[in-house]
Formats: sequence, structure tokens, C-alpha cells
Amino acid sequence: QVQLVESGGGLVQAGGSLRLSCAASGRTFSSYCMGWFRQAPGKEREFVATITAGGMRYRGDSVKGRFAISRDNAKNTVYLQMNNLKPEDTAVYYCAAGAGPRLRTSANEYDYWGQGTQVTVSS
Repeated sequence: QVQLVESGGGLVQAGGSLRLSCAASGRTFSSYCMGWFRQAPGKEREFVATITAGGMRYRGDSVKGRFAISRDNAKNTVYLQMNNLKPEDTAVYYCAAGAGPRLRTSANEYDYWGQGTQVTVSS
């Protein structure tokens, strides 16, 4: 069982930056593929970024060049650095963990989810 707790959300002006953190419980964090998703009101959950246990990264087209995912296995934490934020980035951001080494970009491929953290970008 893995428990995930996100933090770092908030209100920021367009063009600003935020760094989200996701702290995971459990001793097997380093073996999980970790991902970030987001969901805006009235929209489906959208893939943002993922990082495998081996460090392979992949980002969604809407955030390429602006967002970066990283992980610190010693701290059982995955991060999402968000730069040049836009009003359309406003959403609840969720952290997710998937058992196994393969890269995954679909929400149904993940086994565990955090409660989410709100990010609001004002214009």
C-alpha cells in the first residue's frame, strides 16, 4: 500500500512558477513509476508528466518546455516544477504511483492516487 500526499499548490499570476511535491509512504517508492495528472472543472483528468523508476521522463504536449518532473528516492518524493504558468493550467493536480518499471501515461495504469492540490493561475 502506498499513500501519497501532495503539497505546494496555490494562487499565482500568469507567468509565475510553482513547485508541487508529492510525498509517498512505503519502502518501495524507488520501484514505482510516478505521475502527475490534472483535472479542471468540467473536464476529464489530463496527463501532465511521468517519471519511471529508472528516471525516464515524459511530459504532455501542453506542458512541454514549461513543466519538469523529478524525483528524490531518498526522500520518497516526486516533484513537479511548473514555470511560465498560464490561466489554462488552473486545475486540481494529482500525484499517482504505478507499480513496476514501465512508463505510463494513462490514468488507469496507476494504482495509487493522492488527494490533489489546487493550482489557480490568474490572468
